[in-house]
Amino acid sequence: MSVEDLYNYDALRQLEVATVFVAWASRETLVLGGNQVADVVDLSLDPTMTLHRRRGGGGLVLLRPEDLWIDWWIPHGDSRWTHDVRLSSIQVGTWWAKALQAHAGGVVRVHEGALEGESDFRVVCFAGRGPGEVFVDGRKTVGLTQWRVREGVFISTVLHAGPTTDVLKYLRHVPNGLDQALDHQTLTSLTLGDRESFLTQVLEAGGPWDLRHFILI
Repeated sequence: MSVEDLYNYDALRQLEVATVFVAWASRETLVLGGNQVADVVDLSLDPTMTLHRRRGGGGLVLLRPEDLWIDWWIPHGDSRWTHDVRLSSIQVGTWWAKALQAHAGGVVRVHEGALEGESDFRVVCFAGRGPGEVFVDGRKTVGLTQWRVREGVFISTVLHAGPTTDVLKYLRHVPNGLDQALDHQTLTSLTLGDRESFLTQVLEAGGPWDLRHFILI
């Protein structure tokens, strides 16, 4: 099956200023982790489904147009860049957490430990717990992956609009219990108020940025 890169990563590496991408998928899209093989996916139920690959770790993600998807490029030499891989993720998670604390009810925490979760469940990104990922009342809220190169670090984040258990129907093999592990917070389950106000606060938490909009057709 055809798998395209999610971004033009060669062009991304040439950006010399810190840039945040407010991204939008025009239709449902599956995105593989950087090290995943396409064979984990079976598109026979929906041959029109598009399949992309992002750079960085993690598992399969199902993106929808309503999701809040924000990606961050921090070039080497920027004050927000760090050699510490874990700290890079925690930093971005903290920006999300500040906005969530202001807009959402409940206890907001950023996971600062190592990767956690059943190894078989890592086929899907939102079934685990990794550094920098944000949790509200113990439920995963913001998923995060990181890609590092000599020019900088690119961190991808998403807060889903709704449940993502539909991703399971595209897997060739579904480990027992994976559906329960995919229970997470959503834009619907959280009380965020005005979406645009929340988005602005997320971006301002770590700014300043060169703001760009990325549309995945």
